[in-house]
Amino acid sequence: MHPKIFKAMNVKFICSIKRIPNYDLQFSKIGRSIAFSFLPLLFQFCIMVFCVPVSKAQFRAALVKTDISPADSQYLVGYGERKSIGIHDRIYHKIVALDDGKTQFFIISSDICLYSPSEYDKVVSRLQKQYGINPLNVWWTVTHTHSAPEVGPPGIYGVYMGNRVQHKIDSAYTLMIEDKLINGIIEARKNLVPARLGVGWGFSQANINRRAVDIDGKASLGLNPDGPVDRRIGLLRIDKEDGSPLALIANYPIHGTVLSDKNLQISGDAPGIVSEYVEQKIGVPVLFINGAAGNLAPIYSVYPTPAAGHLNQFRVLLGDKILEANKKIFASIDTVKLFAGSLIVETPRKPGLGWSADMAKYTNTTKAGINMVRLPVRFLKINEEVAIWSLPVELFCEISNEVRERSPFPYTFYFGYTNGWFGYLPNASAWEHGGYEVETVSPFTSSAAKDVTESVVAYLQGEMRNPSATKPKGRK
Repeated sequence: MHPKIFKAMNVKFICSIKRIPNYDLQFSKIGRSIAFSFLPLLFQFCIMVFCVPVSKAQFRAALVKTDISPADSQYLVGYGERKSIGIHDRIYHKIVALDDGKTQFFIISSDICLYSPSEYDKVVSRLQKQYGINPLNVWWTVTHTHSAPEVGPPGIYGVYMGNRVQHKIDSAYTLMIEDKLINGIIEARKNLVPARLGVGWGFSQANINRRAVDIDGKASLGLNPDGPVDRRIGLLRIDKEDGSPLALIANYPIHGTVLSDKNLQISGDAPGIVSEYVEQKIGVPVLFINGAAGNLAPIYSVYPTPAAGHLNQFRVLLGDKILEANKKIFASIDTVKLFAGSLIVETPRKPGLGWSADMAKYTNTTKAGINMVRLPVRFLKINEEVAIWSLPVELFCEISNEVRERSPFPYTFYFGYTNGWFGYLPNASAWEHGGYEVETVSPFTSSAAKDVTESVVAYLQGEMRNPSATKPKGRK
């Protein structure tokens, strides 16, 4: 049993919580249900029974949803070079603003595939100069749908697959994305209202490992039902002061690849379809935040049409599971304290790999002549129970699973595809099998997984638990 110290509502109390092992492939259906139900129920029970506020800060929140569907044909990102011919389902920016009375924090989920870190830098620079918003407190995630327009310069994506970006980027669409994002953040800032926060876990089998390994040990893109997975759903629910819902944040790892390169219709793919379905059911927008989906595909993958890919079935496979988990969040709190942090992990760059000029700040060369990647990691702590970390990569799930297992926080979430895109970050054992993620679209070496894991775990166990006591190397 591992004691966890909670500080909800500024009052400390101790609960013994059993560490839940990685059970995604091992537990029976009943066992999984019990394991997932235990932790949130215990946490929420302790809040109601033991927490008597000593001093109460005003927690506020707001939600803005804005349509970013293009009005004309656009080049789509994620497969070979191709242009859209229509819209299957509309795509959006969804923005949540959180304010604990001292810190304002913004989480954005956009229905696009990826963008260069330089595009993030451009947007947050405008926010800082025009509105005084600290870039550390802005997380711009994407759902990773492969049926949405490109945004901004290709960055390192063009280094990996320059044949896909031989055309001119549509600067008008990019400007629209930027303006709607900035205007949405400012609108959310103006619309803050007293709020409450709840947290919980869910489970869905909508994803599957996609690293198919042949008898020669070589990996290729396919389906691997015996491969590692992460099937947890992490939920953050924001309610209004009266308990009615304001927004729901759902964190789940799944590639946005139900639809293949044959599809030319704009679509949010599975994340978009699921988000709209859950919104219809609960009456408020849902921010779908992708997780460590680098080696996780939807169970129906790369089909030419929505019907062929059973796209609507993900409303049941994942949407209904989000709804079930949401119903189990029966307690929320109105005293919230936010802490944002960051660090840079420096790890060797793949030998012989070029670099994109717009990403110059994200690399350097050692005195020994070794090219390094400077990978930015972000952290958000909510009270003493929730720790969220993020990276601008397509992370393999084994890494986020290990971090969660070693984290001292009962709710540890990983937000992928955040603040740009560097490519894939596989776990160490993946390198011996090769394949697309290792050979074609990663700037890293086999040491990167350990470099990132140990740095993140050390930060969670040190700086995040006691921000004033320690300041690890690399902290901004």
